[in-house]
Amino acid sequence: MKSIAISSMFLLSTALSASAHADMTVVLLGTGTPNPVPERAGAATAVIVGGKPWIIDAGPGVVRRISAAERNGIKALAQPNLSRALLTHLHSDHTLGLPDLIYSPWTLERTEPLKIYGPKGTVQMVDFIQKAYSEDVNIRIEGTEPANTTGWQVDASDATLGIIYKDDALTIEAIPVCHGDWKEAYGFKFTHEGKSVVISGDTTYCPALEEAAKDADLLIHEVYDAEALAKRTEDWQAYHKAAHTSGPDVGKLASNANVKHLVLHHQLVWSGSKDAVINQIRQTYGGDLTWGEDLMVFKLGKE
Repeated sequence: MKSIAISSMFLLSTALSASAHADMTVVLLGTGTPNPVPERAGAATAVIVGGKPWIIDAGPGVVRRISAAERNGIKALAQPNLSRALLTHLHSDHTLGLPDLIYSPWTLERTEPLKIYGPKGTVQMVDFIQKAYSEDVNIRIEGTEPANTTGWQVDASDATLGIIYKDDALTIEAIPVCHGDWKEAYGFKFTHEGKSVVISGDTTYCPALEEAAKDADLLIHEVYDAEALAKRTEDWQAYHKAAHTSGPDVGKLASNANVKHLVLHHQLVWSGSKDAVINQIRQTYGGDLTWGEDLMVFKLGKE
C-alpha cells in the first residue's frame, strides 16, 4: 500500500478509514521556526508504530498540537501514551516545549516515566528543568491533588550515533547532521517492516543524512528559500548557509537518495514564497513533494 499524504487536517477521518491497517503513522505536530507564526507550532513530529508514539523535538505548543491530533482521530496520541521522546538538538525552538511534555501528560494520568534520547547536554537540560519544577511536583504529590508519583519522572540519555533503539518492530538510528556551531545535532531514521522515515532535524546539506535517506519512503526535511536569503545581510547569509538547507540542496539530496516522498517543514521563506522554494527543489527532484503544515498526517503500510 502506498503512503498517503493528507493535505489538510480536515481530511483526516477519510485517511484513517482508507488506511486503517497502516503500520507507521507520521504526524507533523509543529512545522514552525523561531519566528512566532500563530498557525505553526514549534518544531515537533510524531512517529507512531504499533500504537506507540515517539515525539521528535518539543517546540513551543507541542502538547496542545498533540491534543489536537488526538481529537482529529490519532488516538495513539492520548496524553497517558506520551512516554518516548527524541531531541535532534538543543536549540530553544526545539526544546521550549520540553517542560510541557514532561509535566502536562503526568497531570493527565501518564504513569510511565518519560524516556528522552538526545545529543550531549540532554541529561543536563532535563536535570535543570526538574529542579525548576520541583516545587510544582512536591505540591501535586504531597498536597490534596490525587497525582501519581511516577509520571513526572524522566529517564534521559545522551544518545550516541547509530542504533539507539531496537525491538522486534522498530529500529531507530541517530544520524549526525551539520547544524552550524552545534557540535552534536542529529537526524533520526525509523525503520519498520521494510518502510523507512527519515527526519532531518536542523541541518545544512549533509552527506551522512543523504546516505541515511537512501530509498526512504518519507523524508521530512527543513528548507530555506535560496533566492530570498541572497537579499539578506551577509552575516545572516553566512549563518543560514552553515546551519540550514537551501531549496536547491534539498532537491539535490532527495534526488541523490532516491527518496519516494519529500515533506518540507521548518520552512524559512522570508521575502520569498512557497512556490519559489518548490521550484528550486523541482530543479532536481521529481518525486512526491508536500509543503508541510501543522497536523498533516502520513501513513505507511505494507506493500
